Amino acid sequence: MTSHQASPQAPALPETTAERFEADVGEASRVRPVVVDFWAPWCQPCHQLAPLLESVAARFAGEVDAVKLNIDKAPRIAQRYRIQSIPALTAFRDGAVAREVTGMQSEQSLTGLFAAVAPSEADRCVARAQAATDDSEAERWLSQALESDPAHRDAVVALARRLADRGETQQARGLLGRVVEDAEVARLRAELDLAAAGRGDAERARLTADADAGDPQAALELGRALAADGDHAAAIERLLGAVTNPQTREPARQALLEVFAVLGDDHELTKSARPRLASALY
Repeated sequence: MTSHQASPQAPALPETTAERFEADVGEASRVRPVVVDFWAPWCQPCHQLAPLLESVAARFAGEVDAVKLNIDKAPRIAQRYRIQSIPALTAFRDGAVAREVTGMQSEQSLTGLFAAVAPSEADRCVARAQAATDDSEAERWLSQALESDPAHRDAVVALARRLADRGETQQARGLLGRVVEDAEVARLRAELDLAAAGRGDAERARLTADADAGDPQAALELGRALAADGDHAAAIERLLGAVTNPQTREPARQALLEVFAVLGDDHELTKSARPRLASALY
């Protein structure tokens, strides 16, 4: 675990500008959190805060970055983040404001601000998993992350995807149940649902023959099987055919929504198939 003991010499914080703010803060905070010290030369409390802030920032070096922004030279940035009084400290993570405090702060308060946005033990384990060149090593780090934080979103998704890739779908589903569903989680869950519909070559051939003969249930099952194999274009055509039959309309619609979730809203197949689905339904 990283120690945040007092640093004997704390360097002055680097300055950012209105022109560099997006790179120094917005983009940089996607790599690691950034604390911005909004200040001005005429602000006496800002000068009083500076050595404390520099000391705390030095203790979190490598985990949380810190920069200063002179609001007199960047009034629009200050306005954007509603800085009404200074000193003001705003912590950014993943390009967005994560925490903010205003006014003179104690060393304990500053430490709390930095600690609140610093990477957790689980975060560090996930980073090591991403850097690992061996699959078993990566999984060990992901498992360790989940021991530290059982609902760590990135660890859950990364390990669930690895389980899904080797066919352990039930275990993958169980993991996904630990986290709030977002677009990536929904996509992975849809992939798991589609994978359950996989078929062998002989079964696929039978379904194809029956579907071509007009059997809507065969068309539905064939569409699911094609989607499970990643042939999304062919799957969509079969499932759109099944949607037109009252007997298979609802399950085919659900299967198409799963395909769209896997592909994403911006995929060309999704954009072309959605209007066709709406037309078939209404």
